[in-house]
Amino acid sequence: MFEGIITPIVTPFNRDKEESINYEATEKLINYLIEHGVKGIFILGSNGEFHVVDEDEKVEFAKKVVEIVNKRVPVFVGTGCCSTRATVRLSKKMEEIGADALSVITPYFLKPTDENLYAHYKAVAQSVNIPIVLYNIPKATGCPLSPELVDRLADIPNIKAIKDSSGELERIQAYAKIAENKDFEVLIGSDSKISYAYGLGATAAVAGTSNVIVDTLVGLDKALNEGDTETAEKLQKDIDVLRGVLKLGTVPSAMKRSVELAGIAEVGPARMPVQELSKEDDEKITEMLKYYGLK
Repeated sequence: MFEGIITPIVTPFNRDKEESINYEATEKLINYLIEHGVKGIFILGSNGEFHVVDEDEKVEFAKKVVEIVNKRVPVFVGTGCCSTRATVRLSKKMEEIGADALSVITPYFLKPTDENLYAHYKAVAQSVNIPIVLYNIPKATGCPLSPELVDRLADIPNIKAIKDSSGELERIQAYAKIAENKDFEVLIGSDSKISYAYGLGATAAVAGTSNVIVDTLVGLDKALNEGDTETAEKLQKDIDVLRGVLKLGTVPSAMKRSVELAGIAEVGPARMPVQELSKEDDEKITEMLKYYGLK
């Protein structure tokens, strides 16, 4: 289940007053990605704006995505909330809908201790039967998962992997060590560190940039698995061209605009308070897309 490129898709919104979910664009985006070789669809992550989507919308969206994907690849769903109670409730709902695995971000805003986090993850894991992926993204949560804690959590039967978006090389190394000794996988969530993480034994990349440059990412995964170092080096470097324009706006506005301007799907704006990009930014994105032959 944890292999290849898993796309944490953007959540498509309409340009209406409610910024409602656009299901037509959702279907278009998912079909495009699967046709181009991704090995998983991940919804309600950071690029999916989980933090601005209401619980009932999350459930409705997940139902639709499970239907659209129709078992062609696994569906990963982000269910992490600040409280254990809310995380358990949402996790159970997603399991019922037919999610294949859950991604659980650390609680954010508060600063829980390792003991708090252990109790939190244990309670969530015991509430469902499907695999759980721990999600470490300290720059967004202020709450890193220590390797010592991850080592303990890896002993809980259905905690099967960690998605690391810290970008910290030592941390990735420490997680990889745990995976060597346990029934546990490392998924890399920092697109600039894919080659590095695969070298340590990571089996998959949850790569936000694959929303736009899916062929580059799928090609990179293939080259790394085949030991084609030269191609892998070139493709790893190629990702930087897109990464350069992602800084133009608050996440994930530039990513969504790139998907639209590449003609992949009309995924709309990011939800307020994030605003649309300027005409000048659109021009920079268009220039970037030409590099990949997407314009």
